[in-house]
Amino acid sequence: MRRQDSPNLPNLARHGLLRPWLERLVVAEAVQQQPIDAASLTSLQEQFCKRHNIKTDAGLDAFLAQQGLSRDDLQWQLALPLRIQAHCSKRFGPKAEQHFLSRKTQLDRVVYSLLRVRDGGLARELYLRIQAGEASFADLAARYAEGPEQTSHGIVGPVPLTQAHPVLAEKLRTVAVGTLLEPFTIEQWWLVVRPEQRIAASFDEAMADQMAKELFDEWVAEEVTLKLLKLAASKVVPTAP
Repeated sequence: MRRQDSPNLPNLARHGLLRPWLERLVVAEAVQQQPIDAASLTSLQEQFCKRHNIKTDAGLDAFLAQQGLSRDDLQWQLALPLRIQAHCSKRFGPKAEQHFLSRKTQLDRVVYSLLRVRDGGLARELYLRIQAGEASFADLAARYAEGPEQTSHGIVGPVPLTQAHPVLAEKLRTVAVGTLLEPFTIEQWWLVVRPEQRIAASFDEAMADQMAKELFDEWVAEEVTLKLLKLAASKVVPTAP
């Protein structure tokens, strides 16, 4: 990685860029010794040129000049995701399954039917029509829903339970699949909901990579916080006036 002159830390702080810069610095220092084979790097550069319709070396140099980058900068940026992945697997892979088990309830996914309206009376009417079998959930959602679920005929997911509002997530977690819930409110909305499917998270290779990356991200955040506290203690980064 190319060494840079020290940035103006107060200016980075003023513009909200100090933490992101430190995050990138910590990541770079952690993974820079991770080897990347030449064939992979060549393939990444060829894919980059194809995406940007760059067909000659001169064209690549011109493109990089417009971005303020050197070829070394480009190769570093292209290889960085591979370095991070390899580093995560090597350092945090052994802890990935334990982390998965601690997070499993948050990683389980759910598919549910959702219909939300602002009118409580309408929500009750639609609920009763679905319950009586007079109309399908999908048809009523397509016609009456006032949220994004209108375009999906009321179907949401599969999504992690954590993506739902806490009130909704608790209902989806505890009621039996196929149960039509009576209308309830979340903020300004009346919701009619029916859980359709629960999908338990499993610890496979993709999940192991995800858990290792989460552990790496947590480590990076801790390291950055420590650096910021040291900078504050040394008054290198003054408080903005």
